[in-house]
Amino acid sequence: MSTSELGRLRKLRNYVDGEFKDAADGRTTEVVNPATGEAYATAPLSAQADVDAAMAAAEAAFPAWRDLVPGERQKYLLKIADAFEERAEELIAVESENCGKPLGLTRSEEIPMMLDQIRFFAGAARMLEGRSGGEYMEGLTSFVRREPIGVCAQVAPWNYPMMMGVWKFAPALAAGNTVVLKPSDTTPASTVLMAEIIGSIVPKGVFNVVCGDRDTGRLMVEHKTPAMASITGSVRAGMQVAESAAKDLKRVHLELGGKAPVVVFEDADLQKAAEGIAEAGYFNAGQDCTAATRVLVHESVHDEFVTALAKIAAETKTGAADDEDVLYGPLNNANQLKQVTGFIDRLPAHAKVEAGGHRVGEQGYFYAPTVVSGLKQDDEIVQNEVFGPVITVQSFTDEDQAVSYANGVEYALASSVWTKDHGRAMRMSKVLDFGCVWINTHIPLVAEMPHGGFKKSGYGKDLSAYGFDDYTRIKHVMTSLDA
Repeated sequence: MSTSELGRLRKLRNYVDGEFKDAADGRTTEVVNPATGEAYATAPLSAQADVDAAMAAAEAAFPAWRDLVPGERQKYLLKIADAFEERAEELIAVESENCGKPLGLTRSEEIPMMLDQIRFFAGAARMLEGRSGGEYMEGLTSFVRREPIGVCAQVAPWNYPMMMGVWKFAPALAAGNTVVLKPSDTTPASTVLMAEIIGSIVPKGVFNVVCGDRDTGRLMVEHKTPAMASITGSVRAGMQVAESAAKDLKRVHLELGGKAPVVVFEDADLQKAAEGIAEAGYFNAGQDCTAATRVLVHESVHDEFVTALAKIAAETKTGAADDEDVLYGPLNNANQLKQVTGFIDRLPAHAKVEAGGHRVGEQGYFYAPTVVSGLKQDDEIVQNEVFGPVITVQSFTDEDQAVSYANGVEYALASSVWTKDHGRAMRMSKVLDFGCVWINTHIPLVAEMPHGGFKKSGYGKDLSAYGFDDYTRIKHVMTSLDA
């Protein structure tokens, strides 16, 4: 790109110690709008000096922020939520350019949830619970303090940059920690805008944003200052973070990949199931760790269900952000388009593409709603996360086989069961090895309930009091009654 072209791009900057700053060495990376495939901004490509500065700011701000009474931190978070609400249209526009997301769905499905989640954690700040103090040894009283951990290094993904940013900073700040947050290198714009809003409210150094690539994230995790590293991302990235953090025994919070099984029994309302699964599978272009991507349907209703799902897929639209009829926008980047296309190109001969299976248009990274049937349990597309608008369908013969197929992957984040039989639903919820089991629905999340997985989907919880607890540490205090 020429110098004149670079001059026309929006310039994003890091937010460190209450100020917007370029990378110390001046390096930048281009930011591409996935709906057009064209660069619209540049962002800092931060290196060691930038990470050092952000960590120093967060460390310096920590004592005062830690020592605020919870009610004061609550007020700050409530002000952040109010400010986000006041500037919602600006956040929506930036996030849409960031990700190509439909404006209407971002307005209705993301902004209200973000505001609710911030306000929930504002309340959680004042609800620290613990066992009552007491005498467990004669002459001595024990009680427990729950304290903030310290500086938190946080890495957010590109599928929901704003909302995942909220999931990171809100519980951390509510608990009394300070934050250095790195957005994905492909979607930094909305995080930088959030920094502008948050920075106008909280004391300097409490909230910092460092833009950059995976090397920047590695420098943050390896840095000596943070007491905790939190990442939402791929399994590979999570493993690298865990390995790096282990060198100095940092706490680690990992929300990684998913391959959600959707078990449809013969007594389910097939049309309602197909509609709900299609929406949960294609929303956000399937770029969701909890997406309904892997359908297991009883053999007696398999063909009927596939027909219904393929029809819905054919009627589902992807397209421009201002088109009110679209369910989702583009895939996030050229590499993601290549990945999704590769899965379809490598399908085994026994697989059948019932709908979609192709790119949409020549501009941007749009992909058609896709349904693939005829698959076997060990097929690549069944075992590995596609992270695109692709729903696979397998048949099963009985409940035991459904459980075996559902649990027979390395991921364990979310799942759902579709049946009118309450006893069966309860049995399935017990044996499905996933952090969430929905029954006759798929993908709703509420701030009060925990979100997080098992196995290679990571550990730690987002949302809820459990997510808040993850950002605290426990201290036992014992005092003599004779003093």
